[in-house]
Amino acid sequence: MRKLFFIVLFLTISFFSIMQGVSWACACGCGVFDVGTASMFPSGTGGTFWEEYDFMDQTHNWSGTSKASDDDNNDKQIRTSFINTGFQYMFNRDWGVSVELPYDHRYFKTDNGAPGAPVIQSFDHSAIGDMRIKGIYTGFSPDMSTGLEFGFKLPTGDWTYPNFDRDTEIGSGSTDALIGGYHRGAILSSDSFSYFVQDLLDQPFLTQGGYRPGTEDDAALGAYYNGFSIGGVKITPVAEIENSYRSRDRGWAADPTNSGYERILLTPGIELDYKRIMVYFDVGFPVYVFTEGDQLVASELYKVTVSYMF
Repeated sequence: MRKLFFIVLFLTISFFSIMQGVSWACACGCGVFDVGTASMFPSGTGGTFWEEYDFMDQTHNWSGTSKASDDDNNDKQIRTSFINTGFQYMFNRDWGVSVELPYDHRYFKTDNGAPGAPVIQSFDHSAIGDMRIKGIYTGFSPDMSTGLEFGFKLPTGDWTYPNFDRDTEIGSGSTDALIGGYHRGAILSSDSFSYFVQDLLDQPFLTQGGYRPGTEDDAALGAYYNGFSIGGVKITPVAEIENSYRSRDRGWAADPTNSGYERILLTPGIELDYKRIMVYFDVGFPVYVFTEGDQLVASELYKVTVSYMF
C-alpha cells in the first residue's frame, strides 16, 4: 500500500504540473535553481563536475495572487538563460567543498516613455554571474545522508550595466551568506522509493550602490523511484514540491514596492545515469504565487544538468 501511495503521488504531481497554466514570479535572483537536485548530494569521497542550463521567460505582469494589467508595469519581458559551471569535491566522508560560477544571457524589454506615449526599448546583455563557494559537512551518519552547506555568494557578477534596473542586473552587487541543509532516506525497506528534503537560505550582508536584495529562502521536498533501467542506463523519475520566499529589496536604488514574493512549485523531472555520467531534467510549474506590487512572471522554469563523477 505504501508503494502504491507513492506511485499515485508521483503521477498526480506530474499530471497537475503538466496541466498547470498559471505563472510564477521571480525577481531575477532565482535561488530555486539551487534546490531540488538530490542526485547532487554527495554519497562518497571524490568529485563531481557539472554543467547546468536553466531558462525562464517572464512575460506576464502579476500582482498579489493574480494576473494584473500589463499597463501597470513598464517592464514587458525578461528572458534569461543561465549557464552554471560547478565543481564539488569530498575530501573524506565528513568534509567537502563546492564552487559554482554562472554565465548568464538576459534579454530585457521595457517602456521608457511617458504615460500615454510609450517608448519600447530592448536590451541584450551577457556576463559572468555571482560565484558561490560552499563548504559541506556530512559527518552525521556513515551513509552521508544528512548534510550541512555553508558559504558565500560573491559579487563577481556585472551589476553596473546601464540599461538594466538593479533588480534586473545579472549580478546583485552584494556579498551573501549561504547556509542550508539536506536529508535523504528510503521510503520503502526495499529502497525502491526514496525521498529528500532540502533548504537553502541566502542572506545579503555586504552591499554596494544603494541596493540590498531581499533575503531569500528556497526549500524542496522530493520523492524518486529507483526501479527502472534500460540496458546500462538507470532511469529515475522524480517529483518535487518547491517553496521560495524572498523579502522586499531595500536601498535608494531598489524598488521595494514591486519586489518580494512567495511561491510554491510542483516540479516533475527525470534522471538518467550511465556509469559516471548523469543527465537530469525538470520543469517547474506553480500552484501558488504571491508578489508584492507588480512583477513580471514566467509560465514555467526549465533545468537541465549534465554531470560527471570521478
